Amino acid sequence: MTDSDNYVYRLRVTEPMREPVLRAAVDALHLPKGSRGLDAGCGIGLQVPLLADAVGPDGHVTGLDLRPEFLREAERVAEEAGLSGRVAFRQGDINNLPFEDNTFDWLWSASCAGYPAEEPVPLVQELARVVKPRGIVAILVYSSQILLPGYPLLEARLNATSAGISPFTKSMRPESHWLCAVGWLRDAGLEEVKSRTFVAEFQAPLTHEIRDALISLLEMRWEGAQSEVSKEDWAVYQRLSQPQSSEFVLDRPDYYAFFTETLFQGKVGNDKVNAQEDR
Repeated sequence: MTDSDNYVYRLRVTEPMREPVLRAAVDALHLPKGSRGLDAGCGIGLQVPLLADAVGPDGHVTGLDLRPEFLREAERVAEEAGLSGRVAFRQGDINNLPFEDNTFDWLWSASCAGYPAEEPVPLVQELARVVKPRGIVAILVYSSQILLPGYPLLEARLNATSAGISPFTKSMRPESHWLCAVGWLRDAGLEEVKSRTFVAEFQAPLTHEIRDALISLLEMRWEGAQSEVSKEDWAVYQRLSQPQSSEFVLDRPDYYAFFTETLFQGKVGNDKVNAQEDR
């Protein structure tokens, strides 16, 4: 299995635990029925069915991603969901969108635009460029988790590693962290900026589907952190996170965990039209 195949597999496996929180975030946007929107950085297209459901049969969703192998998988996801004719996919870079100004009624970006490799404000301005005046720009980010109940110090030390703060890095400005996205949207000229956090909770007994999803999340969350924690901490983490271990945390009858995703949204201003006419 290639790295790309493994990544796609993990996305597929973890989707059941993310779907309720993603649906709640999409519902909170109150996307107009019959509207046309862009999923910027759509990956393998797992949110496209949710967005298409929100805008109804007369709406349309375009998914954009840089990687052609992800777009091929996204087309399969859309076909499985019976969305032929209501969605389309296009290869492209969110930093240089291949669309004209004012193309879409709204724009959604989950786990992509919230993690900019460079300065975030120009990126948000580029996202807003393709959205019509009064349209929504929405950015969703993974914002926190508690996966190891009873081990707060261990989880805190894992979170303090490079893997734990990724894709943020120690060299980045604090203002570039995704939880500062309210400032990005305001500085990019968006109006009515607001944020909201959604919680996905899990309590024993776990279904097989959720158990498999949490196993995959435990594998991914602190992958590569071993060199930055003590041998003792890593040994405890391995005992807690390995399904074959007698101390596997998901086997606890009192297991409870959660993660959060935070939605940042703003509206494109009416004065955008005048600014474009002045160019």
